[in-house]
Amino acid sequence: MMSKVLMCAGAAMLLTLSAAAQSANDPVLFTVENTPVHVSEFTYIYSKTNGKNADFSKKSLDEYLDLYTKFKLKVQKAKDMRLDTVSQLKEELNGYRKQLADSYLIDKAVTEKLLLEAYERIKQDVDISHVLVTLMPEATPADTLAAFQKALDIKKRLEGGDPFEVVAREMSADKTAARNGGRIGFITAVFPAGLYALENAAYSLPVGKISNPLRSNAGYHIIKVNARRPARGEVEVAHLLIRKTENDRAIAKNRIDSIYQVLKTGGDFDKMAQSLSEDTPTAQRNGYIGFISISRYEPSFEEAAFNLKKDGEYSMPFESSVGWHIIKRISKKDIQPYSTEKSRLDNAIRKDGRFEQAKTAMLERIKRDAKFTEYADVLNGYAATLPDSFLTFKWKAPEVKSKELLFKLGKDFKVTLGDFTDYLGRAGATRVRQAKTGDLQKAVKALYQEFVNEQCMKYEETQLESKYPDFKSLMREYEEGILLFEATKVLVWDKASEDSLGLAKFFETIKGKYRWEDRAVTSVYRISIENKDQVDGVRAYAQTHSADEVKAKFNSEEKILVNVESRTFEKGKSQELKGVEWNKGAMGPVDENARTKTIRFLKIEDLLPPAEKTLSEARGYVVADYQDTLERQWVDELKNTYKVKVNEKVLESLVKKK
Repeated sequence: MMSKVLMCAGAAMLLTLSAAAQSANDPVLFTVENTPVHVSEFTYIYSKTNGKNADFSKKSLDEYLDLYTKFKLKVQKAKDMRLDTVSQLKEELNGYRKQLADSYLIDKAVTEKLLLEAYERIKQDVDISHVLVTLMPEATPADTLAAFQKALDIKKRLEGGDPFEVVAREMSADKTAARNGGRIGFITAVFPAGLYALENAAYSLPVGKISNPLRSNAGYHIIKVNARRPARGEVEVAHLLIRKTENDRAIAKNRIDSIYQVLKTGGDFDKMAQSLSEDTPTAQRNGYIGFISISRYEPSFEEAAFNLKKDGEYSMPFESSVGWHIIKRISKKDIQPYSTEKSRLDNAIRKDGRFEQAKTAMLERIKRDAKFTEYADVLNGYAATLPDSFLTFKWKAPEVKSKELLFKLGKDFKVTLGDFTDYLGRAGATRVRQAKTGDLQKAVKALYQEFVNEQCMKYEETQLESKYPDFKSLMREYEEGILLFEATKVLVWDKASEDSLGLAKFFETIKGKYRWEDRAVTSVYRISIENKDQVDGVRAYAQTHSADEVKAKFNSEEKILVNVESRTFEKGKSQELKGVEWNKGAMGPVDENARTKTIRFLKIEDLLPPAEKTLSEARGYVVADYQDTLERQWVDELKNTYKVKVNEKVLESLVKKK
């Protein structure tokens, strides 16, 4: 008995110490009706809202504390109104959580990791060589084993001291090996789709080391890292080309040397490239090629381009396989910040198998961390009872769900056989596709694996708040935002627009605030462009007659020639009356509108003096003012209803001294 008492006392002490440590690391800044707001929450929302202006000055913190306290008061009221139990609002929050969870599970655990990995890699260029042993993707197990063994034998020869280029020329299925001895040269991430394993080795192997056999869609590769260097980035260039043939190589060399001498004495590169370059497509653009990166051009061309140190500088003549060149550097682009490169890298990694590999690794990590436990006998026993119709649309899931435990994750996430059979019932199309295998038991295992992956993701969703503090913050922010919106709608916005009596009383307190300036009552005449020849006659008649008289004269039951609209404009506040005399009877100019295919003009029928606006005339503005007043009254009421306590010492500790 005494030992139990001591154990309980010890546990209580540990909990107390843990709570004290948490309180010390993240103290409470203020409370609203005993609901705490910790420093972490306040600084998160303060920094997010103020952005670059979040200077943590005393004035800035005080101002934002006042705003956030009012916000929390309104949230407290919303909870007291039990708005957090409204099913529609709960569904909205769950939908947002699902959307945000998907983003975190994939973007945080998979995409972001791959993007950061790729970004670190593009900062370096790697010089590699390889030997390829061909193997088709659909190869048999025997062929795969034979190819793998051949790759191992090649590795043994290389480790035994045979020169890489000799082995590559003799053994590699890459046809370029006969020319380059297997040396690919400098390349950079992201490697082409399907070569992620080679990229991993290229960026992780020590220089001079030989890799184990690496599988790609082409077969098995053995690679060697020859060198690494800081990434060259991209260089924007133009060039001038004099082509060569076997018979006139010397003539081409003499011509390029002559051009170079002219350039050295002040010749205009752009004009000379346009008139002399034998690369017709670029010559039309003053020799402009654009941005080039490594491994896109011949080594001689690439070296000449990247060795230029200044914009506007041009190279000495150099030779390539097609002729003699002079290159001019226009600009240089180094590796950009992560925020800039991210979009380009994202497109590259999603086209590659690495994305699915990383997702698979994430699922395995979830299982491992959650101590995934499965009961294979339950699955095997059920699979043995399935009829052949299981792989058709005729099969239906059992109506009574089995409660037998199929697997579990963590302490409380338990999945039953009934959950799996429900999934199988929903996955009709997937079951039918599995029929192609011709093996029912194999199909069940494949479907089971998909189901396990789905449930692992669901489990991980339940852990997001504890694993990602910013996820927890975003969910709190969104939940409280929904509650605030709904409470404000009920107590302020709807009341201001629907409380006619209250609005009328409020209008009396601000009467005279909204006024009309001098106004002109006008008749706006519109005539179809088809009747353009009658516009002058209509306008002349309108000068001395009313709008009704104009319509009576020119319109008939068979044809409406003139449309007239009465409109009132304030003086100086409308382009409609620009240039029109402010006199009764004044006429505006004729305006032809090609889009509407009409001709319009206006006439001032009457002038009205300044006057107060009625409630109906100023309703939109009055409702907005009434909303502001109701909100201020609401906040005052909340301050009197709920107790707010600020820890001034903690607040002072947040102030950054200048």
